[in-house]
Amino acid sequence: MQPAILLADDHSIIRNGLKLYLQLNIGCTDISEVSSCHALMSELVKKKYTHLILDIILSDGSTLEVIPNIKKVYPHLNIMIFSMQPVEVYGEALKQYGINYYLSKTVGEEEIIDMLNHFVHNRQLEIKRQPVTKDNPFSALAPRELEILHYVLKGIGTKDIADSLNLKMNTISTIKTRIYEKTNAGNIKELMELATLYSVNY
Repeated sequence: MQPAILLADDHSIIRNGLKLYLQLNIGCTDISEVSSCHALMSELVKKKYTHLILDIILSDGSTLEVIPNIKKVYPHLNIMIFSMQPVEVYGEALKQYGINYYLSKTVGEEEIIDMLNHFVHNRQLEIKRQPVTKDNPFSALAPRELEILHYVLKGIGTKDIADSLNLKMNTISTIKTRIYEKTNAGNIKELMELATLYSVNY
């Protein structure tokens, strides 16, 4: 059966590049594209896809917000992350959601094609377990903390975060406190500097 693949990335050049790799190197023809979380969820309702390749950060937010729902509603959908975000930060969180394919945008063409082959043909592969180290202060953050981190780094206030995620303000405040404690950042400026230093994009 021909795979039906959905690409979710907010950069058209990335989507076009992936599409070419899939068409020319793997022979895939049924490929669709979206650039936002909203468009992603709408597209999944319209058509039955077998594979989803997505970035962690899209134009309207973090896909960490929608991945749990996607996994619940579409349990048989194979998902691969293709991102600039460091695997040592997001790898363990994604494994908790049952995602075992993680490809960095920084790797070479051969590795991209090899990973896409594994993914499209459903060959077993696991995200390499990354040890939590003191070197990267973000590697100890839990999935929900990473989700909130995206909003905090964008300068969005507690009430607006709570409204966006349909959570209580005190829940957001507690999670924000844990983020600052785990990263040892004293304020938002230090947190943003750390994010830049460790390539945690927002």
